[in-house]
Amino acid sequence: MQFQYVYGISTFCCHDEPLPSTLEKLAPLTDFIEVMDEGLHYLSDAELIQSYSCRFSIHAPCRGTNIASLLEPIRRASVEVMVQCFSCAAEVGAPVVVHPGYFAWAEERLKAEEQLRRSLAELSSTADEFSIKYYIENMGNWDYFLIRRPEELSLIGGTGFALDVGHAHQNNCLPAFLVHTAEHYHLHDNDGSEDAHLAIGKGSIDFPPVLRAIREHGGMPVIEVATLDGVMESLERLKHL
Repeated sequence: MQFQYVYGISTFCCHDEPLPSTLEKLAPLTDFIEVMDEGLHYLSDAELIQSYSCRFSIHAPCRGTNIASLLEPIRRASVEVMVQCFSCAAEVGAPVVVHPGYFAWAEERLKAEEQLRRSLAELSSTADEFSIKYYIENMGNWDYFLIRRPEELSLIGGTGFALDVGHAHQNNCLPAFLVHTAEHYHLHDNDGSEDAHLAIGKGSIDFPPVLRAIREHGGMPVIEVATLDGVMESLERLKHL
């Protein structure tokens, strides 16, 4: 028996398993899957996901990339990694979630913001060429990462926004983020102290306002918890919310 839900599911819940077996587990649960494009789930091409009838989004590689790097060769290489991801996404009409990058020293923040804007201009041009959408995700409570609080959203200009609910809760600003329109949502829970990616209901996030914001703004909600059991718990909890 298949159970269809209105929520997407990230392959992050099975990050220690190969992507083919992960997709086999998730496809009966949802018609929208987000591929965490790293580790065992790295996409060198779109052949595998093209074989599925469900819709996809792709979380672009973030380990080892930094589109706000002051080191220009690293910034350029990071943009190239995103472009490769965009190319795969275009094959299946998938939107892409991108991390905004970081700076190494507090004194470098303004220059990092300039580099982020430069990268976004290049990525927006490429996204237009591929006819896909991409969204910038807010970061958790990690020093030197950009886009941690709502007042930083001006840095992304007209680029789409992906609201990571758990990250916003870590930074004690989830209610302020919810008033902004987001095209994409990452749903997971925590107690505010660490980015635990717990099942919904296992932390201290107040989810009814989140679900109201999703209904109001019409963004795509994706469950991004750390285990498959956590996904099942989250789906059950969301049915009652």
